[in-house]
Parts: sequence; C-alpha cells; structure tokens
Amino acid sequence: MIPVTKPYLPSREKLDKYIDGIYGRNWLTNNGPLVQELTRRLEEYLGVENLLLVSNGTLALQIAYRALEINEPVNGRSAEAITTPFTFVATSSSLKWEGIEPVFADIGSDTWCLDPNNIKPAITSQTKAIIPVHVFGNACDVEAIEGIANENNLKVIYDAAHAFGVQYKGESLLKWGDAATLSFHATKVFHTIEGGAIVFKRKKDFEKAKLLISFGITGAETIEGIGINAKMNEFQAAMGLCCLDEIESILSSRLRIIEQYKEKLDGLVTFPVWKPQTSQNGAYQPILLDSQETCVEVISNLTKQKIFSRRYFSPSLDELEEISIEHISQTSRDISKRILCLPLYSELSNSDVELICSIIQITLNTKGNL
Repeated sequence: MIPVTKPYLPSREKLDKYIDGIYGRNWLTNNGPLVQELTRRLEEYLGVENLLLVSNGTLALQIAYRALEINEPVNGRSAEAITTPFTFVATSSSLKWEGIEPVFADIGSDTWCLDPNNIKPAITSQTKAIIPVHVFGNACDVEAIEGIANENNLKVIYDAAHAFGVQYKGESLLKWGDAATLSFHATKVFHTIEGGAIVFKRKKDFEKAKLLISFGITGAETIEGIGINAKMNEFQAAMGLCCLDEIESILSSRLRIIEQYKEKLDGLVTFPVWKPQTSQNGAYQPILLDSQETCVEVISNLTKQKIFSRRYFSPSLDELEEISIEHISQTSRDISKRILCLPLYSELSNSDVELICSIIQITLNTKGNL
C-alpha cells in the first residue's frame, strides 16, 4: 500500500533523550524548557521574530483573529473577512467559530491562490481583514494584497499552514501580513504531532496572543483578560526538536520526489504556476486533470493498485451552505473538481513514484490525452 502521506518519525534514540528530560524535570506543559528551546530554534531557522507556539494550527488562526481584534462586530453585526474558497475547511470554519463571516473571493487559475483582483469588489463596510492562503506552499501575491489592505485599513492574516520554510525574495514568506499561521500537524513537512505557530509582525500583538493562549493569566493570582488554553506541551516540542534536527534531509527527499513527478508527468497534467522568486518545500504534489471524469478515473486506477491519493481541496468551500451564502467562485469550483494530490512523503521510493506515474500515464493515454 502507498498512502497519500505518512508522518515523518525522527530518530527514536534522540526522541527518547528528550523524553527522559521531561520525566526528570516533571514539567509537562505551561511554557516548559523544550517549548522555549523550540521557539528559539524555529525563529532562528525560519528567520522570523515574535513566533508563538500553540497546540494546533486551527487555534493558531483563531488566536490570530482575536489578537488582531477582527472578531469584534462592526455596526452591531458580524465582521467580515475576505478569504479563499480553495483551502482546507479550517481556514473558514475558524472564522465562523469566532463569529466572523467569511466572504469568498475567487482564486487565480494558474497559481490557485487568492486573486487580488477579486478582493476589492468583495470589500464592504463590514470588512475587517483579508485571510489569504499560501496554497500548497505557493506564495500569494503578497505585494498586491498588502496594497489593498493598506488602502482600506484592513488586517492581513496569512494561513501559511503549507509554507513552512518557504522563502520569497530571499526572506521568510512568514514575514508578510500582520500575522502568519503555521500548522505542525503530523502530516506536514515539519510537525510536532499536533501543533502550530503564529508569527506576528508587531511585538504588541505577540504579547497579547501570549495572554490569550493561557487563559489571560499573568501571574499566580493575576488575570488580565479572557483567554483559552492553546498552549503547546513538552512532548509536542520534543517531537518538533527532533524533526527540526532532520529538516534538511526531510526537505531534500520531498523535493527530489516532486522533481521526479514533474519529469514523468510533464505535458500530461497541469501543475500550479509558482510565484517567481518563491522557494518550494515539497509540502504537496498537486496535479490538475482535464476533467472531473478523468480525475475520478485516475483515482480509481490508483486505488486498484492500493495507491491512495486525495482531492485537496474538494469541494470548493463556497459550495458549503454551512459556511457560505451566495459567494460563488467559479474558478475554485472548476479546479476543485479536477484537482488531485499524489502520494508524497520522505520515505516514498523512486520505484513507487515510477509506478504511480505509469498508472497515470496509462490512464491518460487510454483517454487519448496524448
């Protein structure tokens, strides 16, 4: 069996040493020494400041919304945030959970990221923020989005769940926006089993978020606001430190696999157009087929060989009544019907990639796509 992804498991010996330390200190949570160490090392590795570790990537979004106060009502009604329908559901469901109405703007047909040209028409008197997604680690048009935000006095929070380690113009992509959130879920390039982080542009927002993730508690007998429990624990941090020690090997192997996919499938399928001067981290291997029927057939033929793929992201979120009302994004709906993410993880062998590509080639040849 070839799964669509597989969590990376680092050196057990190294992990055991970290766990021995946890047992010795008997300090399991509440900003323990491993959480502090991981924070320092991630800031150094990523080239950022004001990085706050949290217990998962969805809470990272929710804390960022509250730290930047975009959850506060406007004119007695729910605030609105403009976002993309082509993403994992957490981007929008976290907005709804915080009482913010997601307003969808369509994506670009080549990059599959939020198209800045579609943001302006969606701005209303209720709009407080833009929530773009660096889809599959591909950078949004950050300059254009920043310009729109500045003109309209809007906050920008990037869902950068896929963008760990990605650089744009030689600097961390996470530096763009008022905040950028990361997911450290087990399936991500870098993981802490479950977990996430927020990178804030401003120190004051970072300090506010620190209170929010720990019930607003500032001392043994001091509470300075309403918060929640979103702290990362020491066991999560231990896994993260081990994975960070091996991150260059992880990235190298994933990028090798992506290059192999591109070499074998070039001309047969469509790949996203990468924003110039943006590095890749091998987070996903998406391909776009010519039709929904072709996509379903490729999935079926792969599954017959116990090879599992996923239709990230389908359906387009503007099709979900629970999230969206009358926000139709035609490009997102079209791409969501034809998108497919192929297996990608560090241990995936060259022969496995060869097999996957051969099945896709045979399927498309049979349909007369050559």
